[in-house]
Amino acid sequence: MGSVFGSKLRISVFGESHGAAIGVVIDGLPSGETIDMEEVYRQMQRRAPGGDKTATPRKEADMPEILSGMLGDKTTGAPLCAIIKNTNTRSGDYGNLLAAPRPGHSDYAAFVRYGGNNDIRGGGHFSGRLTANIVFAGAVSRQILKRRGIDIAAHIYSIGSVCDEPFEPTGISDDLIAALNTEKFALVDKSRENAMRAEVEAARMSSDSIGGIVECIVQGMPAGVGDPMFGGVENIIAAAVFGVPAVKGVEFGSGFAGAALRGSQNNDEFYYNDNGEIRTRTNNHGGALGGITSGMPIIFRAAIKPTPSISQEQKTVDLQQHKDTTLQIKGRHDPCIVPRAVPVIESAAAVALMNLI
Repeated sequence: MGSVFGSKLRISVFGESHGAAIGVVIDGLPSGETIDMEEVYRQMQRRAPGGDKTATPRKEADMPEILSGMLGDKTTGAPLCAIIKNTNTRSGDYGNLLAAPRPGHSDYAAFVRYGGNNDIRGGGHFSGRLTANIVFAGAVSRQILKRRGIDIAAHIYSIGSVCDEPFEPTGISDDLIAALNTEKFALVDKSRENAMRAEVEAARMSSDSIGGIVECIVQGMPAGVGDPMFGGVENIIAAAVFGVPAVKGVEFGSGFAGAALRGSQNNDEFYYNDNGEIRTRTNNHGGALGGITSGMPIIFRAAIKPTPSISQEQKTVDLQQHKDTTLQIKGRHDPCIVPRAVPVIESAAAVALMNLI
């Protein structure tokens, strides 16, 4: 399985949704870095299930247990390993999925790839449960990045047809970054929350689910980081973000909308600011030119698909009897995973940036 990411900083994710525990090994961390575990716990709780009607009712403490790599509150330079125990599983809810794969889920593809030996309970190694590992790695990484002047924040860009106010492409305030970094339902304009929640509730009451978009900003990245072609900033961030289950698209800067513009509209003109630094007046390039950082904020958006596990009866196939059938999915599932995906996208970006710097 491709459960390892990175070259300079490598993370290896392990475990299954209904196994004894999930965990992550982080290899390549610098030694002597102070890690505030209370801040790590705060980031873990932003993703943790069971705290909101938009999320699955499955409740997990998501308290990481450090096995190696830290002495006191400092990194030792050895691989940092943490596990998160699974304490609230209902494996019996997934018995009917052994023969009938869920539409929109990994069940069928994994059945073919692993000869039916994959753990189907709760999605096994394909479950969004494993994003807790990414958040842990990201929570550690973003503290190290912050000491180097690099900040990361994200918000719910949209749920269904309801949109938040987008980030100002040329930069946002430190106060907004700090506020978003603490919220479970992260929005720039809090007045949009009720409408978004109504979208989720309408889907839930219809035994359905709904998707959306997460927008992320990175501020403080110096110019000149990254390499052209396959080692570009966008390449590395996108590779990490696509490791998050349910992500189906990533765009930087003006993204797909830029394809409808002329060069005179999409180009970002350079200028010297009051500190003698070169900046651009707009940021359609999203902070990267030729795969290399420009010194402007890195802006990207990730499309999150609707949760495939819904309560409506759906058509599928019976892999044992080799015929068409129908499926009624049991278990506890998120009607919308977009709010919980926000800290995961931030964390994926943090791990990617650690490889870049």
